[in-house]
Amino acid sequence: MVNENIEIVKKSGERVVFDSSKLKQSLERSGAGTEDIEYIIGQVREKIVDGMSTRKLYQIAYSLLRKRSNKVAGRYRLKKAILELGPTGFPFEKFVGELFKHQGYDVQVGVVVPGKCVTHEVDVIARKGKKQLMMECKFHSDTSRKSDVKVPMYISSRFYDVKSQWEKEYGDEIDFYQGWVVTNTRFTQDAINFGRCAGLQLMSWDYPRKGSLRDRIDASGLHPVTALQSLKKAEKQQILDMGIVLCRNLSPNILRDINVSERRINKAITEVRELVGN
Repeated sequence: MVNENIEIVKKSGERVVFDSSKLKQSLERSGAGTEDIEYIIGQVREKIVDGMSTRKLYQIAYSLLRKRSNKVAGRYRLKKAILELGPTGFPFEKFVGELFKHQGYDVQVGVVVPGKCVTHEVDVIARKGKKQLMMECKFHSDTSRKSDVKVPMYISSRFYDVKSQWEKEYGDEIDFYQGWVVTNTRFTQDAINFGRCAGLQLMSWDYPRKGSLRDRIDASGLHPVTALQSLKKAEKQQILDMGIVLCRNLSPNILRDINVSERRINKAITEVRELVGN
C-alpha cells in the first residue's frame, strides 16, 4: 500500500500530499462506476512515486480508464480537450455558441456590431425571446493562467456601449440585456467581485457553482472533437479549421476529406457514438 504522505507536484511546482479522494471525485464526475473507480485508484496507488507530476498521474488514470470505457474516458479528459481548442480562440467561441444553441438561443459568433460610441467585434451574441446576451470569450491554452480583473472591467465598458445602441435599435422588442465573460480556465477573485458589482455574468471551468462551463457541457452532452483519441492532433486541427467543433457533427465523409483511412474512420465514428450516446 502506498505511503499516504507521498507527495505529487502540481504544474505550478507546488508539492502537495496525494489525496485519492480528489481522484475519486474526478472519476465520479466523469460517470465512472464504483468498480472502475476502485480498480483505477488501486492501480494508481501501485504506480505512484514521490515527486510524480499531477500530469503523469492524470495520464495513468486516463490510460486505465480508456481501456474500460471510451465514453467515460472522453468525459474524464474533457478539460484537456477544451484546452486543445486553440491555438486561436475562435473554436472555443464556436463551442460556447453551440452550448447556448443547445439551450434554445439563436446564436451569432464573431460579429461586428455598432455601439453608441464605436463599433465592436463581439465573440458571441445569443438571443432567446426578449433576452439578449453579449459574450466575450477568453481562451487560454495554459490551465495556470487566470483572467484577472482587467478583463471584466474592459468588457463592461464595451457591453454598456453596445447595450445603449441595442436599446435604441430594438425598443420594446427586447427587455433584458446581459454581458457575459466566459473563460476555459479560471477568474481571479477580484475579477469575480467586479463582475458581480458591475452586473456581468462570469463563467469559467468551475464557476459559478451551478452553471459552470463544465456543468453546461455535462448537461448538454456536447463534446468537442478534440476529445477524440482515435484521431491524430493534426487531424483534429484540420477539422477545427473546417469550422467543426462538435463530435456529433463529425461524419465519415468529413474524415475522408482529410484522408483518414477507412479502418480509422470506423474506429473514430464508433468512439463518437460511444461519447455522444448515439
